[in-house]
Amino acid sequence: MSETIRVFAGDCTTTFEGARARTQRGRVVVVVKPDRTVLVHDADGYQPVSWLTRPDSLTVETDDSGFGLVARADEQVLRVRSHDSSGRAEYPVTEAGVPVGSHPSTGEPLVRTGGAVVALDTERKYKLPAGATVLEETCDDCGLPTMRAECGAVFELCIDRACESLDDAVRDRFDGEWTCPDCGSDLRIIRRGGRLLAGCAAYPDCETAFSIPAGVVVDDCDCGLPVFETARGRRCLDGTCERFAG
Repeated sequence: MSETIRVFAGDCTTTFEGARARTQRGRVVVVVKPDRTVLVHDADGYQPVSWLTRPDSLTVETDDSGFGLVARADEQVLRVRSHDSSGRAEYPVTEAGVPVGSHPSTGEPLVRTGGAVVALDTERKYKLPAGATVLEETCDDCGLPTMRAECGAVFELCIDRACESLDDAVRDRFDGEWTCPDCGSDLRIIRRGGRLLAGCAAYPDCETAFSIPAGVVVDDCDCGLPVFETARGRRCLDGTCERFAG
C-alpha cells in the first residue's frame, strides 16, 4: 500500500505544549508525514516554526470551514487550527534512493534504498544480500539489473532471487566443502531463520551451524574452518574462534 504525505495550508494558530511551549499565528504550510510527524512551516528559513516527531497519536479533522490537527507524544501536544484554509492535498511518496535503471516490464524507475532495489510506481522490492553492489549490467533472462555479492566467493547474479538464487549458487559452490568441527560430518548450505548457514549434516543429532558472512574465503583457519576476508577484516567461519578473538 502506498504511503502519502498530507499537506494543509492557511491562516492558522499553532499551539505547542511542552518544553518549548508557545502560540503562534500566521499563514503556514502544515506537512504530515507517513510516520505521523507534523511540521509547521512559515515564510522564514528552512526550520519549521513548530513540529512534533513521530507522535503517539494524531487526530486530523477537516470540513468546509477548514482543518484542525492535534498530535500528542507523552506530555507534548501540538495543535494547529485553521482560521482560513488555503487548501489541502495528499500526495503519494516513496523512499528516495540511488537510480539503478528501469524495470524491463513496466519501464518504471528502479532505485536502491534501504538494502533493496525498489520499483517506484508499483513498489516491487528486490531485497539485496548484505554488502551487495548493483551493477550496470542487466540479467540476460529477465532484464533486471544484476548484482555482485560476496558469500564465500564472488557471485554475479540477477537481483530477483526468483530468477537467480544466491542460495543455490552458494550451495553449488560450498555444500559439503567444510567439515563440522564437533562431529566430523559435512557442513551443508541451508537457510534457517532467514539466515544462510553452514549447518551440520548430522542435524538434529548435532546442532552445529555457522552464519556465512559477507566476504570471500581466503585461507584455512587453525580450527579447520575457512577464513573469510570481510569489510571488517579477516574472520573465521566460526565467529567465536579464538584465533580472531579481540
